[in-house]
Amino acid sequence: MKQYAQQQDWLTLIQIAFYPTELTSAELLWAHAKEKIANRTFRSNDELHRAARNALRYVQRHLELLLAFLAETVLELAPPASSP
Repeated sequence: MKQYAQQQDWLTLIQIAFYPTELTSAELLWAHAKEKIANRTFRSNDELHRAARNALRYVQRHLELLLAFLAETVLELAPPASSP
């Protein structure tokens, strides 16, 4: 796949970092954001970046969505430990 991509001047591969499966809230957030940008073509990486940023900002403006994503996580939300 990498070799094929390198031969295509119009194609850019972007490697997505691995994350632990217990961070399911991130997966839910990304799934929601992808709905906003799926099945579209973008003329540039900047255009894709703007669309992804706008999709994420939508969640930021709708607290109920963010709270729903966080409710699905197995991680505990706790205030930071106080410094000695």
